[in-house]
Amino acid sequence: MKQRILTVFLAFTAAFFLYLPASAQDSVHVSLQKAIEIALSENPTVKIADRTIEAKKYYKQEQIAALFPTLTGTGSYQRTVKKQTMVMSMGGQATEIEVGTSNNVSAGLNLSLPLVAAPTWYNLKLSQLDVEAAVESARSSRISLVNEIKKAYYGLLFAQDSYRVLQVTYANAEYTAKNINDKYEQGLASDFDKLRADVQVKNQKPQLTSAENSIQLATMMLKVLIGVDVNEPIIFDGQLSDFEDEMNSYQIADAQSISLVANSDLRQLELTQEQLNTSLKLVKASACPTLAFSGNAQYSAMSNDFNFTWFPYAVVGLSLNVPILSWVGTSYKIKQSKISIANLEEQKKYVENNLRVSVNNSLTNMRNAIEDMTSNKETMLQAEAAYNIVQKQFDVGMATWLDLNSAELALTQSRLLYHQSIYNFLTAKSELEAVTGAEK
Repeated sequence: MKQRILTVFLAFTAAFFLYLPASAQDSVHVSLQKAIEIALSENPTVKIADRTIEAKKYYKQEQIAALFPTLTGTGSYQRTVKKQTMVMSMGGQATEIEVGTSNNVSAGLNLSLPLVAAPTWYNLKLSQLDVEAAVESARSSRISLVNEIKKAYYGLLFAQDSYRVLQVTYANAEYTAKNINDKYEQGLASDFDKLRADVQVKNQKPQLTSAENSIQLATMMLKVLIGVDVNEPIIFDGQLSDFEDEMNSYQIADAQSISLVANSDLRQLELTQEQLNTSLKLVKASACPTLAFSGNAQYSAMSNDFNFTWFPYAVVGLSLNVPILSWVGTSYKIKQSKISIANLEEQKKYVENNLRVSVNNSLTNMRNAIEDMTSNKETMLQAEAAYNIVQKQFDVGMATWLDLNSAELALTQSRLLYHQSIYNFLTAKSELEAVTGAEK
C-alpha cells in the first residue's frame, strides 16, 4: 500500500513538473484576471479598435471645422504679350487704340461663413454617432475577447486536470502490473494475467500523450489570444476544483429578470437606427435653403512698367441658395430611408429573441452543470472508496484483476465527469456574461 501511495505521489509530481519551463525562475505565473488584463492591453484586435475610435474622432473634428469661417488668400500676376486693340471713330476717322497694360497684379482675401446650413449640422451629428459606434464596436471586441480568453483558460485547466487524472490512472496501472509480475514470478499469477496487465499499461500511454498534446495546444492558443509570444515562459495558475465553491454559492437567476440593455449587439443596432434617423433628416435638410455670409477684399494694380499704383476693392454680402426642383428626387430618398429603418427594427427584434434563447440556454446549462457536479462529486468519492477496497482485496488475492480494472475505470470516469461538469458551468457562465455585456 505504501508503495502504491508513493507511485501516485510521483505521478502527481511528474504531471506538475512536466509543464515547468527549463528555467523555472524565469517563468511568469498568470491567473485568469491577469490574462484578461494582458489581453486588453496587448491583443491586436483591441489595438485596432482603439485606433479606429481615434480616426473617427478626427473625422468628427473635421466636420466641426465646416461650421467655422473659411479664409483664403488669392494672388495673380499676368503679363500681356499682345494688347487688345480697339477701333474707335473719332471725327469721322477710325483710330486704333491698344487697351490694357503690360503688367497686371492682384492680391486679396476671401471670407465665407455658413449661417444657415442644416446639412452641415446633421453631418456633424452623424460623425458623433460614428464615434459612438466605433466605441461600441471596440467594446464588443473586448467582450468577445474576454469571453474567448475565459473559455480558452477553462479549456486549458480542463486539459491539465484530465491529464492529472490519466497520470494517476497510469500510475495505478503500473503498480498493478508490477504487483501481478511479482505474483507471476512467485507462481501466484498466470501468463494471461501478466499479459493482460502489461497491455493495460501500454493502452494508457497513448491517452497520456494525447492529453499532453491537448495541453500544449491549449496553452499556445491562450497565449495567442492574450497577445504574447507562444514561446513565452508562462505558467497559467489554477485548476477547475478551485471554482467548486463558486458553483455551490451561485444563484441561478430567472431568465426574464436578466437585462439585455448592455448587450453590445443591441447597442450597435440602436446606434445604427439613430444613424438612419439622422440620415433621413439629412436627406430632408439637403432640400432646404442655405444662407451664407461672404466677403472679399482685393488690391489690384496695372502698369506698363513695374511702378505699380494699388487700388483697393472690398465687398460683403449674403448668399441664399433655395432648391426648387430637388424635392422630386428627395421624396424617393426619404422612402428608401424609411424602408431601411423598418428593416432594422425587424432585425433588432430578431436579434433580441435570439439573445433571449441564448440566455435561457446558458442558464439551463449552468443549472444542469451544478446538479451534475454535485452528483459527480458524490460518485467520485464513492468510486475512490470502492477502488481502495478492491485494491486491498486484490493485494491479498480476494479480488480479480477484472474487478480491479472495473473499479479503476469507474474511478477515472467519475473524476473526468466531475471536472467536465465544472468546465461546463464555467463556459456557460462566460457565455451568459458575454450576452449581458459584461466586459470582465
